[in-house]
Amino acid sequence: MSHTVTFTPESPITYNDKAYPALTLRKMKAKDLVAGDLVTGDTRKAFAIYASMAGVPIGVIEELDIDDFERLSEVAAPLMGKSAKAAIKAAKEKIAE
Repeated sequence: MSHTVTFTPESPITYNDKAYPALTLRKMKAKDLVAGDLVTGDTRKAFAIYASMAGVPIGVIEELDIDDFERLSEVAAPLMGKSAKAAIKAAKEKIAE
C-alpha cells in the first residue's frame, strides 16, 4: 500500500487567497486523531483529520463541495485505521441527512 495519495478536486479550492489544485494525504498518524479532538462536532472532526493528513488548514477542507468531499473520503480511507474509517463514515452520514 502507498503511504500517500493525491486527490484532485473537480472544483478548484481557494482558501485565504491561496489555490489548492490538489491535496496529498499521507498515511494517518495518531496526531491526526488529536487534530480531530481540537474541534467541536463530528463533521468538523472529520475535516480536521483530513486537513492534518494533508498538511493544510481545516478551512481548505471546508471549502470542498460535497461531491469532492465524498470522493476525498473514499480516496483517504485506505490510509486510515478502522476506528478512523468508522468516524469518517459517521460524519459522511450526518452530512447526507
